[in-house]
Amino acid sequence: MNATELKTFHESAEGTSARVFRAPGRVNLVGEHTDYSGGFCMPAAINFETLIAGSPRTDRMLKLKSVDFGDSVEIDLDTLPMDRQKHWSGYVIGVVWSLRQAGIEVPAAALTITGNVPLGAGLSSSASLEIATGTALLALGGKSMPGAQLARICQIAENDYMGAPVGIMDQFVSANGKAGNALILDTRALTFDLAPIPSHLRLIIANSMVKHSLADGGAYASRRREVEEGAAAIAAYKPGATQLRDATLADLEVCKPYMSLEAYKRSRHVISDSQRVLDGAEMLRKGDIEGFGEMLNEAHRSYRDDFEASCPECDILQVIGQTQPGCYGSRLTGGGFGGCVVSVVEAEASDAFVATIKAEYMAQTSINPEVYVCATADGAGELG
Repeated sequence: MNATELKTFHESAEGTSARVFRAPGRVNLVGEHTDYSGGFCMPAAINFETLIAGSPRTDRMLKLKSVDFGDSVEIDLDTLPMDRQKHWSGYVIGVVWSLRQAGIEVPAAALTITGNVPLGAGLSSSASLEIATGTALLALGGKSMPGAQLARICQIAENDYMGAPVGIMDQFVSANGKAGNALILDTRALTFDLAPIPSHLRLIIANSMVKHSLADGGAYASRRREVEEGAAAIAAYKPGATQLRDATLADLEVCKPYMSLEAYKRSRHVISDSQRVLDGAEMLRKGDIEGFGEMLNEAHRSYRDDFEASCPECDILQVIGQTQPGCYGSRLTGGGFGGCVVSVVEAEASDAFVATIKAEYMAQTSINPEVYVCATADGAGELG
């Protein structure tokens, strides 16, 4: 359902005019699990998005409808459910709760929601929904705020309401993305620079079809604890190093005896991947696409071997991808433990690349992957 169809659908159901809002998903090119360590990452907003048609109500109810799930929920704004909602609506309610925590009154509204960001694929469907929700509710209430502030509110919603210990990257790029560019995000300062994605390149995202959920704790939460263990050991040696952002690989080697092997490996990945963001930005600005692609392959090896967040299916996709004509490099993207592999590919080679990766992955795994040829996109806003 496109924006025009969604607006018509909402207006027919609610009997009132609607406004339509959007927020994109994202692909992260490099800098994985660096965001909650104050480091750098390089995401790009993509042309897969959540759309919300919204209109105000005169009562104290928030009426939510998901077109894609065929499901509706009504929430009394005066009695928000405070138990974690294991349901798509929990992400919306969490944003309401987080806005209120920030002292922002949320208007009663009807929201009709659809989207095409693949679920559980590491392309930030949850952040897209959160940012679209925040954008819609603020606008319907006659308010606005900077993208960085909205990103923080939505991160808090996912951390403290939904129970997923995610960093701020996903929400930030959904709010602040710039078409034609990747963002070089400083996750501590919450500032960003841009690095150009040349128009002759495509970001091709291959979904392994291995699903993951960040809200169920487990492996993601354990990796974060190990990163924090490494940071604490370094801070004891180097008091100014309050986060891994402040540490070097030399610092890590000195402190290796004072942390577990797991914490050492996770920290090595985080420190090196944060540096790869800065190096990669310079490569893009200089037009060194071959160097950037090899760095992507190196980033995958770090994610696989040091952070141990890959899986056999994603490793297969990465090998197939990086060896195809016109492909500069490939790596697992997103939170890990399944999801997608992103490849930087010449536009003229993209059709052959898609056909080959689908056929070879199917032959090796008996899994039919979804493959998306993506363009970069702007961040959240109102349509029309």
